[in-house]
Amino acid sequence: MPWTAPQDGGEAPRHAATRLDLGAASHVGHVRSLNEDRFLVAPESGLFAVADGMGGHAAGDVASSAVVQALATIAPAGSAGDLLARAKAGIATANAEIQSVAQARGTVVGTTVAALLIFAPHFACLWSGDSRIYRVRDGRIAQLSHDHTEIQSLLDRGVLTPEEASAWPGRNAVTRAIGVQARPEIELDHGLLEPGDLFVLCSDGLTQHVADWEIFDLCAGVRAQAACDALVSLTLTRGARDNVTVVAVRYLGDPTPGGAAREGDRA
Repeated sequence: MPWTAPQDGGEAPRHAATRLDLGAASHVGHVRSLNEDRFLVAPESGLFAVADGMGGHAAGDVASSAVVQALATIAPAGSAGDLLARAKAGIATANAEIQSVAQARGTVVGTTVAALLIFAPHFACLWSGDSRIYRVRDGRIAQLSHDHTEIQSLLDRGVLTPEEASAWPGRNAVTRAIGVQARPEIELDHGLLEPGDLFVLCSDGLTQHVADWEIFDLCAGVRAQAACDALVSLTLTRGARDNVTVVAVRYLGDPTPGGAAREGDRA
């Protein structure tokens, strides 16, 4: 279902004072020498993203930078649909740039991407690969993205159990990535925001070491930046075999008449 304006003649412009609690943290980890993760926090345009250059491939950092830079150039949109169209166009531009780099170097170059778009009261998630998007709402955490990986495909088809998957040798192989195909393969989910919603975007360097319930626990009752710092710190204590990057976005709601606080302001 497309992320578009309502059928009643269009949506009102997003309130300029949409309030967000934001955080971000990134670390090279304990094994790799180069951080190929990149992230974007751009509340003025309603765009947030994590990109993870494909490990083991040349120029992974170039690929992740291309995606983030393309999204960073997007100006504030006039509608939810406009924002989505601009984000898709930005990813397509980055895909073409990455393909040019790959052709020049004679190798495969690519990156995952997990992007959150906010045009209150709407949100949308775009992703390709195994960087994830979670939402914490009403005391529960849910993974909104769906991994594009070999192991997830086997799980979906019932070929492997979760226990078998944890030791599967090809569990890190991605089946989609930006820059690998002539046209980017991205997936979309969308919905309506509720005050207090917390979105967590992360590279797989986090989820290799930290379970979903631990993400929920470390995000409970703290500001977005504190949550990001705690998640990266826990990953580092557990070995951090890969780069790790986390972006957190909590929607506090638009200001009410008279400036009354809404749910989520106390976090």
